[in-house]
Amino acid sequence: MQEVLHVCEGPSGEWIFYVWDGTDTPATELQTLLDTEAVTPTPLHPEEAPLPREVLCTLPCVGTVLRVFSNRFSKEILHLQKDIYWARFCNITCKQEFGMWKGSLLPSSRIRLLSSEDGSVIERLKTFNGRFATQVHREPMASLHTASDITDVEFKRAGYTTLMESLTHGQVTHKFKTLVRVVAAYPCQGKELHSLLTGDYCLRLTLEDPTARIHAYVHKDNAVSFFGGFLTLAALTRKMNRLLGVPEPEDDAEEGMAGGRNPPWIWCCLKSYRLDKYDPWGSRRYRIFGTEIRD
Repeated sequence: MQEVLHVCEGPSGEWIFYVWDGTDTPATELQTLLDTEAVTPTPLHPEEAPLPREVLCTLPCVGTVLRVFSNRFSKEILHLQKDIYWARFCNITCKQEFGMWKGSLLPSSRIRLLSSEDGSVIERLKTFNGRFATQVHREPMASLHTASDITDVEFKRAGYTTLMESLTHGQVTHKFKTLVRVVAAYPCQGKELHSLLTGDYCLRLTLEDPTARIHAYVHKDNAVSFFGGFLTLAALTRKMNRLLGVPEPEDDAEEGMAGGRNPPWIWCCLKSYRLDKYDPWGSRRYRIFGTEIRD
């Protein structure tokens, strides 16, 4: 059972349902292959085009908004385009693409609209309200009892903010502390990575939590503090592999994780800024600050 928050037709003619129930989709295992980031960066959302900001700002800031795709029009879409309904999706499939979950309606799938007075809807809202009431329960469900100590952050006393809370923040500039996974990086190995410490490159990280994915940059003036000093190439690569969840050779052999990686949950400080004062939202970017990878 899900609340259908938005329905739209995608650029390719498919219908996309944006559904939510206050919970998180499971964190996924990612492919180890990382050297394609320069040509094809990891996508930030399952759909082709991002939502307009005015629609994005109507979505919840806690829990995953799952995208469910359909290649056919149904009569329920007419109702769902006019108002927000709770609905039961019957016989749909979910799969992972680029480490993100997406749903698909089958020819045999059915959508049953529910009243807001339905008992199952009321119970679901109670569960969500209980989660939203405390900060620790707002944190990613997959991170509970598993958040790593890989990083140190300056804002230790700052409250937790989801990525969606920042994306929908009322001002372009925003500083916050968050709990995320690093699902991709560019550059991530070799001499280019080592050149970060000499100020020749800017590091782009792809961060995710259950609510969103973003690109965040480690600017050249923060690279040394982010990695914890001027390190050797081997030490730098080792720290980056820990962030990305690349298994050590001995772990790979023991656990049979060849070809897969599971990035840890890490705390980091982020701030947003604009590149163009005439297009502040369109040119909005994120950078990491006040964060150091431990040895």
